[in-house]
Amino acid sequence: MRIAVIGLGDIAQKAYLPILTSLDNVQLVLCTRNAEQLQQLAQKYRIAATETDYRKLAEQGVQAAFVHTATASHREIVAYLLQQGIDVYVDKPIADNAADTEQLLALAQACGRLLMTGFNRRYAPMYQALASQPQRQVILMQKNRRFQPAPLRQFVFDDFIHVVDTLLFLAPAAVSEMQVSANIVDGLTRHIVLHLSGENFSASGIMHRDSGITEEVLEVLSPGQKWRVTGMQNTSHYAQGLETQQALKDWDSALYRRGFPQIIQHFLSRVSARTTPATLTSETADSDLATHLMCERIVKALE
Repeated sequence: MRIAVIGLGDIAQKAYLPILTSLDNVQLVLCTRNAEQLQQLAQKYRIAATETDYRKLAEQGVQAAFVHTATASHREIVAYLLQQGIDVYVDKPIADNAADTEQLLALAQACGRLLMTGFNRRYAPMYQALASQPQRQVILMQKNRRFQPAPLRQFVFDDFIHVVDTLLFLAPAAVSEMQVSANIVDGLTRHIVLHLSGENFSASGIMHRDSGITEEVLEVLSPGQKWRVTGMQNTSHYAQGLETQQALKDWDSALYRRGFPQIIQHFLSRVSARTTPATLTSETADSDLATHLMCERIVKALE
């Protein structure tokens, strides 16, 4: 498959290029307006095909594209690619508002193309293991950072969206109630506390971006059991007053425990299979949209 990587910044270099360049069945085309960066990465990975204008990628026979550009550019780039018959994987969020997100997902459906969002935590092995546990009654997640307060919409859509998506991914039923509070000072959001509930479950998410530590902790409680996952790498399981530890293998990479190889392979397998358009566009569209709609609801409640 001929695959474009559009935007070669931090996330592309840390999470995507190391994986994509290791695959045997992929021919990459690198694309960025930064000519110096383009040349440097093309040489590093020995990639001959490069482009500075994403609007010329169709001419290079590109079948699918990974979009890692700034959120503000997603609407224009993703829409153009879909209209050119190119399947798209885009970093979260699809857009920083619900209206644009709905329009792009509808456009993908109309064009019969795949539009998939990079919610890698759905593919993280230890989070997937929790999703398979029955009777999930209480879900608690914290994702904190140091000294990074941000404007509300940016805070929610560019970062807190991971907490929202994970809570919805693990929720055993539909959400019927939402409550949210925040600390916003001088236009900068420092923390958000979210509570979701539905039939027989409660889910709470916390993000503090002006805390003393960068961390991610997920806890799930069911009758007689509790799981606690730290850093997507170690799980403590409590049952009958006893604690057991589970850890990924020493040689499992940080990218694997975060679900990046798995979500990339899933996207490429769907592109390769080229099943019916309905199947391509519907598998994750509903859950992707639900997460963006919840983020919009949170922003509106806090504005």
